[in-house]
Amino acid sequence: MPADALVLATRNEGKLRELARILGADVKLVGLDAFPGAPDVPETGATFEANALLKARAIAAYTGLPAVADDSGLCVDALNGMPGVLSARWAGQHGTHRHGTHRHGADRANTDLVLAQVADVPDGRLGARFVCAAALADPAGGETVVTGEVAGRLVRVPRGTGGFGYDPIFVPTGFDVTTAEMTPEAKDAISHRGRAFRALAPYIQGSLA
Repeated sequence: MPADALVLATRNEGKLRELARILGADVKLVGLDAFPGAPDVPETGATFEANALLKARAIAAYTGLPAVADDSGLCVDALNGMPGVLSARWAGQHGTHRHGTHRHGADRANTDLVLAQVADVPDGRLGARFVCAAALADPAGGETVVTGEVAGRLVRVPRGTGGFGYDPIFVPTGFDVTTAEMTPEAKDAISHRGRAFRALAPYIQGSLA
């Protein structure tokens, strides 16, 4: 492994490609598949920032390389900001299982539960936002965490087959389509994860300089 490599704490190829596009070809980016023994870090923090830092610290310590990790979710105004950090397991299952099994079923269960919980909320109060925290940790103890958000509203009937998680019920502000109806490129341009990764990029470049 190159000494100047950067580890993204994920086995999700889509996240790797997204960060690689943002950082450019000069950064040697690898995912957790390059480290078969890397730990699955429990997301026990009370905030997105805490969870992202937990994962980044653990992977930096394990690999001896700078590591980036993220945590994200849906925050619904009428539910006092929930599901929030519990977004992936709101209905009692984890929607981003390591190997993808049960993911679709868990996503649908989470989405159905949120829709049931806002069933009596007037349409005008269905505001929501996607939030992502992205953290950078290096083995020497340096840390940076940033956040990205995209505001919007919920719709009562899922639409679209793209994306994952709550994408079929979320319409970003200024759009008439859900994030599940967008092309990957259009979603990347406005997504909370894309915004967080872009905000973190200068710090990553600095850490590898």
